[in-house]
Amino acid sequence: MPRARAWLIDASIYIFRAWFSLPDQWHTRDGWPVHAVYGYTRFLLDFIAATDRASHCAAAFDESLGTCFRNDIYPAYKSSRELPDAALAFQLQACREVTERLGIPCYGGERYEADDYLASLAKLFQQRDIPVTVVTRDKDLGQIVQGPDDQWWDFAQNETLDTAAFKEKFGVEPRQFADYLALVGDPVDDIPGVPGVGAKTAARLLQAFGDLEALGEALDQVAGLSIRGAAGLQTRLQEHWSQVLLARQLTGLATAIPEVNRLPEFRLSVAAVEHVIEYLDELNIAGPLSRRCQALAGELLPA
Repeated sequence: MPRARAWLIDASIYIFRAWFSLPDQWHTRDGWPVHAVYGYTRFLLDFIAATDRASHCAAAFDESLGTCFRNDIYPAYKSSRELPDAALAFQLQACREVTERLGIPCYGGERYEADDYLASLAKLFQQRDIPVTVVTRDKDLGQIVQGPDDQWWDFAQNETLDTAAFKEKFGVEPRQFADYLALVGDPVDDIPGVPGVGAKTAARLLQAFGDLEALGEALDQVAGLSIRGAAGLQTRLQEHWSQVLLARQLTGLATAIPEVNRLPEFRLSVAAVEHVIEYLDELNIAGPLSRRCQALAGELLPA
């Protein structure tokens, strides 16, 4: 019997992928755009089919822009992003509704980001020796890949990374990635990095010292590394070290959200699929998606 596996979906990233990549050609009868709902639902149905209706499955949604605990630490965190307009907010809620109607447990809130919910869920499974696959396109979630059987999976590109593949791609191990981001910064999230420290330099530093704590204790040794401009690098690190430590509070993921305290379970049913078709009909997109839904329902019926 195959070993159990948990599948954790970074829902928002696939919603936004559909929002930006699909033409605005689907609308409700009231005129609301639903192209992102169409694309996300198609992804979700394909995912369920590809994973053979995985029993351990959950989805997390970003609902904390401007209210996350990271904004308490650093008010400029994600400050360049705009709140969703009415059309996008409508579709974000509709996508969560589709997910819930399918029976997939959903997580999201004002204080924590989707990444934090996924990391907290992953910890629950990993503590029970259940390997985790995080379904995402976001490199930050590589931090979840801890065990030898854990995976980072970009479903859309069918790219799968385990710990070794992640290190080969990014130059650092998944457990070092939050430290790596604290050094290089993350402009997408408005997190500043150390001037002059890019991906290769950050990787070299972490390869040499292991983690930020050890690097901080040995900053006066950086000049002796076989890195071009090592002396200047040491000076910049010393000048910006407080910034690095602040950034590290932002780049790490929360793994103990209080309300994430039990393993989520997913059991697809014919009734759930029919419930989704009803909702898609309300949104005026059941036609293009009903065949996929009916195929899933047909697999659940006794032969």
